[in-house]
Amino acid sequence: MAQINVSNLSFAYEGSFDNIFENVSFSIDTEWKLGFIGRNGKGKTTFLKLLQGNYEYNGTIRTSTVFDYFPYTVTADQTILPAAEFTDNLKPKCELWRVICELEKLGENAEILYRPFHTLSPGEQTKILLAVLFSGENDFLLIDEPTNHLDENSRTNVKNYLCSKKGFLLVSHDRDLLDACTDHVLVLNRQTIEIQNGNFSSWWENKRRKDAFAAAENKKHRKEIEKLKQAAKQSFDWAEQNERTKIGFDPVKEHDRPTRAYIGAKTKTIQSRAKQMNRRIHRELEAAKDLLCDLEETVDLKVNPLIHHKKTLVNIRDYSVKYKGADRPAFTGLTFQIDRGDRIALHGKNGCGKSTLLKMILQKSGEPDASLSVEESGCCETAGGLIISYVSQNTSTLNGSIREFCKRRRLDESLLGAILYRLGMDRVQFQKDISDYSEGQKKKVLIAASLLTPAHLYMWDEPLNYIDVFSRIQIERLLTSYQPTMLFVEHDVKFCDKIATRTIREF
Repeated sequence: MAQINVSNLSFAYEGSFDNIFENVSFSIDTEWKLGFIGRNGKGKTTFLKLLQGNYEYNGTIRTSTVFDYFPYTVTADQTILPAAEFTDNLKPKCELWRVICELEKLGENAEILYRPFHTLSPGEQTKILLAVLFSGENDFLLIDEPTNHLDENSRTNVKNYLCSKKGFLLVSHDRDLLDACTDHVLVLNRQTIEIQNGNFSSWWENKRRKDAFAAAENKKHRKEIEKLKQAAKQSFDWAEQNERTKIGFDPVKEHDRPTRAYIGAKTKTIQSRAKQMNRRIHRELEAAKDLLCDLEETVDLKVNPLIHHKKTLVNIRDYSVKYKGADRPAFTGLTFQIDRGDRIALHGKNGCGKSTLLKMILQKSGEPDASLSVEESGCCETAGGLIISYVSQNTSTLNGSIREFCKRRRLDESLLGAILYRLGMDRVQFQKDISDYSEGQKKKVLIAASLLTPAHLYMWDEPLNYIDVFSRIQIERLLTSYQPTMLFVEHDVKFCDKIATRTIREF
């Protein structure tokens, strides 16, 4: 049993506006199955990099543990090669036969190892990298968002594999995965760090109760402070009125009035009482100061869906699509329709054509950038004048400032900033280039832009990849409240159970 001891850790990126960590200290056990939880941009991935010694930092990290990190970095030169030719570059002494065995456990055929890496779907690429990671032994695994882009079956396989592992540090926002695989949580709160025994659900219930207690205590302190302020003000007013009675005092003519000395003593007593109240106010403020430091307020979001005059927005009958030059169709014989008020989830294996279908619907609705080089048959038609708000799973094209992004998308910058702030992004982040954002923050930019776009149909392609738990709950609450018409691809089981009115599984 080994320990990872962190003492007085401080770190900030060069040129950054703020510290990622400041005088952080804690210890974790390498036999724990540790879930790593926190808002996007709080430093989860950065901490994994610090454990590996990738950045210079202040403070100490002591451990005898050997780490292995997911996801591996695949270079541009490697992407044009089959993965079978560079697996040993990703993980030294990696044996291909073991990678093939792990791929089978992940529900994938070994033939993807022999196709150029860049031709694979994001899910297929992720499975290869996971198979390489799992092919080793005795390393303490630092696993950063392993289920992004993975289909439901593959997520189940990853979940089952991690349940059999001895110890790891898992960054994930998939609540189902965290519940199944972890026995401890490491949480980056707003201002503190905590370690707790149990899985995500037990931590979340404890946090919910803790936040409710903190809010109630804060309310009690605020009421007491307000009463003390009023009493102190009244005392100061009385003292001032009492002191004014000394003006024009003639002890010969007004011998029955109190003496000036008596009036001064009484004023001093009242002033002393007011000062005591101010000291109590200060104590109450100190007691309330840290109560809400870690309170996560998931502020409600808004969306303005348009109502189309037709009931059926998209009609798909016996529809098939095949990429030009491909050996087989992406999908065949697909039949369903999207009516107003539907929230339809598309389920299927990676590479089965879910994203392709969304892009084809975009193309049919007249989106200029959605054209695909495909051969199609059957019917895919959209209602006339249909406006679609689309969230792509790809964030690689995001760059420039928030202002430049808003100009390109014709969005109101202040409204976009307000939504991002409600999704937990600090305003200081708005000064950065979007390309420097974490993947979760980039995804929030796309979702915020979609929410700002009034549309008849919202099509979201794996919108929750990298999105933190708190923001997922906000988005769930938004969609159940406003009930916009949606077609979406998402593998978060809990999200789909709450949002989808119907699921298409023909893929």
